[in-house]
Amino acid sequence: MLQTATSVSEPGCRELIAALDGAVRYSVGPEARTRAVRDALTDLIHRHAVQLPAALMRPAPDSYARRLIYANPTLGYTALAMVWGPGQGTPLHDHAGLWCVEGVLQGRIEVTQYDLLERSGSQCRFERQGTEIAGVGSAGRLIPPFDYHTLANALVSESSVTIHVYGGDMDHCSVYLPVGEGWYEEVSRELKLSA
Repeated sequence: MLQTATSVSEPGCRELIAALDGAVRYSVGPEARTRAVRDALTDLIHRHAVQLPAALMRPAPDSYARRLIYANPTLGYTALAMVWGPGQGTPLHDHAGLWCVEGVLQGRIEVTQYDLLERSGSQCRFERQGTEIAGVGSAGRLIPPFDYHTLANALVSESSVTIHVYGGDMDHCSVYLPVGEGWYEEVSRELKLSA
């Protein structure tokens, strides 16, 4: 179930939330919606209009941090801040059928895309499609079934921060653990918000 966040009252979040509400409200379908959200997000980041509260920007010691910025249950989307300490990243994963826009607010993020080639039970064979280093203001759109990827902090001594806008409440996903020769074991993972 979608929940609201206290950051909605923070001055640096109000413009972000208003822009996301407009992008989602006035676009129809995942293609148009993710394009509108990406455009709004990149504009705000380039104008330095997004100022997240310090509590959302803290790295976590053991894993990247997922913190709720805002959830709009009426429009059906959530916005999260993800904070990536040095060396932190994700395994290969999907977005559980939800569209997503990911934008870099601070630092640099390494994004590696994968194509699903075949499936046999709980095992999947993927082909790596390439890696991109995304800097501040870069944003990408993910629309299932083309959403298999990894993310990692590209900086070795500083944290990076991304904003992720999902077409729903992403409380779980599938992660894919390598078993050899391009094959991965699919495992369901519950996703929690960080303190």
